[in-house]
Amino acid sequence: MKIRKLPPAANSHAFPLLIKSLLAYSLVLEPEREIVYKDLVRYNYYTFNERVRRLSNVLDGLGLKGGETVAVMDYDSHRYLECYFAIPMTGNVLHTINWRLSPAQILYTINHAEDTVLIVHEEFLPIIEKFAGEMPSVKHIMVTTDGPSTNTTYPNYESLLNAADTHYDFPDFDEDAVATTFYTTGTTGDPKGVYFSHRQLVLHTLNLAATFGFVDSASVRCRSNDVYMPLTPMFHVHAWGFPYLATMFSMKQVYIGKLSPLMVADLMKREKPTFSHCVPTILQVVLHCPEAKAIDLSGWKVMIGGSALTKGLAKLALERGVDVNVGFGMSETCPVVAVSYMRATDADGDLEAQLTARTRSGVPTIFTDLQVWNEAGMPVAADDKETGEVVVRSPWLTQGYVKEPEKGAALWKNGYLHTGDVATIDANHSLKISDRIKDVIKSGGEWISSINLESLIALHPGVAEVAVVGLPHPKWGERPHALVVLHAEARVEQDDLKDHIRPFIDQGQLSKWAMPEEFVFVAAIPKTSVGKIDKKRIRSEWPQTIGQKI
Repeated sequence: MKIRKLPPAANSHAFPLLIKSLLAYSLVLEPEREIVYKDLVRYNYYTFNERVRRLSNVLDGLGLKGGETVAVMDYDSHRYLECYFAIPMTGNVLHTINWRLSPAQILYTINHAEDTVLIVHEEFLPIIEKFAGEMPSVKHIMVTTDGPSTNTTYPNYESLLNAADTHYDFPDFDEDAVATTFYTTGTTGDPKGVYFSHRQLVLHTLNLAATFGFVDSASVRCRSNDVYMPLTPMFHVHAWGFPYLATMFSMKQVYIGKLSPLMVADLMKREKPTFSHCVPTILQVVLHCPEAKAIDLSGWKVMIGGSALTKGLAKLALERGVDVNVGFGMSETCPVVAVSYMRATDADGDLEAQLTARTRSGVPTIFTDLQVWNEAGMPVAADDKETGEVVVRSPWLTQGYVKEPEKGAALWKNGYLHTGDVATIDANHSLKISDRIKDVIKSGGEWISSINLESLIALHPGVAEVAVVGLPHPKWGERPHALVVLHAEARVEQDDLKDHIRPFIDQGQLSKWAMPEEFVFVAAIPKTSVGKIDKKRIRSEWPQTIGQKI
């Protein structure tokens, strides 16, 4: 196909999509709004911009000239937000370290990313100091603290900023330059490094702005007058991209530091956040923690991701006045590529219709080509019955894995990014995730969705949390088994849960094979480093898990 391209006019400017433009707009709308860190720090966007420039000068002073990797290992804070901007805006690469990984995995990611500088919270220094002599690329370490420091070995972040110049001219460069990297853990092997460019992060930010500011989806909106408090760790997929959005529109931002129900409750009372995002387990903790029992949560909007939002948890949230919906994505997708959508008929319907709409994985966001493919690589019927794997294209997906081209090629098989999620899709383009490919249960020739089964079990009023996994069976291949955490006051037996499940089988919502082989009551369900249910660990440790039942 022929295309026509006109030459640019003399003196015209090819405007690159760079993160610095997101920061620049923070001084346009409401620069007097505050960025808050726990009960320790409070400053406006003028000060924030100044501190970003100071940090940029600090990085230059360390001899960084662009293209080098600067790692951050800190709790969610104003400092982390400053690093989100200063590091990529100086042409370097931000590596957000997942401090919940094992020490060996943390060391692997530092060396694999070839970090030149480490910005480390004082509480994590003992881990880093154990790696002395094992980090050949690391030339500089600076330490962050929340108060007076006991460290005398490494320069202090605040001291360095205080001594730095407040003037910095952020350069233009190629918008396809890598801006960020972080590592995602899979079922086997070492963590894999995903990476994103300036262009991708700017487009993802605009995607969030359009989706949450304009689309009337389940009424969970994020506008410039919201008070933003993330409950997703900032090391995980850029806190789902919302810090960039919040900064661009100069929203009031509230950061909690190390997650604790007491701190969350205190900040909710003092700062009154109106928009947050988190995995379901965090919302569960907030709704049930004693410190939040007396807090009026009406007006709080929460996007859930990472794991399925059950109807039981959605109902509990709505009863407390919390407006919830679901976002779908993964580390490799930056992450948001779909959001639950509530049409007028759903909004005007009964509670069940609303819960169904709010807990679906949703419709694709703008500029997202999302399909569900069968094993032959063809789109499934849009009947909400035929299942397949979710595949996606959009401008902000990682283009591969750091130094692992063969794994990137497998991720992008046939030109679409393969998510590993099993789903159906309906005639209204609404996606319903039924499982991960590795978690779906095949029993007696029947496919059983662990997510669907979990959602129905969670409707029992005594169930606080549930995880369903398939375990080997000599006759049926696999059988579902359920780990259950009960509410503190609940008195529930295994037969009670079987009686709860039987009507769903009788009504045809579940096959008869879906009745769990056993329900095991435990005090807690294993989680991954980002708060998702760790089904790999549950399957591998099931005998020990049974031994620890309550």
